[in-house]
Amino acid sequence: MRATPTSTKRRQLLSAAAATVAAPVLLPAGAWAQDKFPSRPITLIAPWPAGGSSDGVMRAIAKSASTALGVPVIVENKPGVGGTLGASAMVQAKPDGYTLTQLPLGIYRLPHMQTMPFDPVKDLTHIVCLTGYTFGIACTADAPFKTLKDMVAYAKANPGKLEYGHTGTGTTPHLAVEEFSEKAGIQLNPIPYKGSAEIMQAILGGHIRMMSGTTEFAPHVQSGKLRLLATLGSQRNKAFADVPTVKESGWDTISESPFGIGGPKNMDPAVVKVLHDAFKSTLDDPELKAALDKFYQPTIYMSTADYTAYAARTFAAEKKTIERLGLSKKS
Repeated sequence: MRATPTSTKRRQLLSAAAATVAAPVLLPAGAWAQDKFPSRPITLIAPWPAGGSSDGVMRAIAKSASTALGVPVIVENKPGVGGTLGASAMVQAKPDGYTLTQLPLGIYRLPHMQTMPFDPVKDLTHIVCLTGYTFGIACTADAPFKTLKDMVAYAKANPGKLEYGHTGTGTTPHLAVEEFSEKAGIQLNPIPYKGSAEIMQAILGGHIRMMSGTTEFAPHVQSGKLRLLATLGSQRNKAFADVPTVKESGWDTISESPFGIGGPKNMDPAVVKVLHDAFKSTLDDPELKAALDKFYQPTIYMSTADYTAYAARTFAAEKKTIERLGLSKKS
């Protein structure tokens, strides 16, 4: 039977309709990523050994973020090279939001001291800053000074004879005290150790009289074996509310070592927004608050824009500090 013009037109309309139903809906790549992210587990690199205070805080952050994001956030430990291996991994990671890392202060410092595979400003996306470490200057209970001002007076009377232990040349506990010493006009004798455990053995054993470090000193201050002279934050730590900061004592030195979450460069802004909001929400989680309190860590929140600006500012400031101390890498 010959097809009539009307029946032919009907078949053409039906075929067009079927093709329209079968054809995939093509969306811009950014919109597709925004609608679907996250759809699978996220890896969060903790550039420290498992079991330490930093690892404990990162796991608490990951657990809370998992709830906020609706997918598992899995912590992967990559210790070594001063906490920079997470940033090094970001150079090779896809900028899809599924591989993230903690960004410790050392990533802005070590590239000025040795060759590193990343530029902390150009090669990373700074998503959100969450917290930081509490640093302090402590001495033995029988030291001949009771306050930071007393210590400065003692050091001026005994130049180069007052030693202090720190966690290694170029680390924050070392550089913070060197900056303070310069501003106070005193000469101290810095003694590097491999880590906080060695420092505590040295000062409790009477081998050194003073130390600069993180809150490993806390139980010994509370037991009366050590005396905390000052903390290095912008505000007093609530766990040591009666101890002044270095700035309060008269010298404008602040070292809080903020850290947050970052990813590779060129991430989709929509994905960054999802991650920022989820990780920011962890700061309201009672379990994370308890973990921060356990390790005497303050809340230091910075938005994506503020954290990005902080990174550029800190990278430049660390360069000046390293050059002043003669620690710059050789070309």
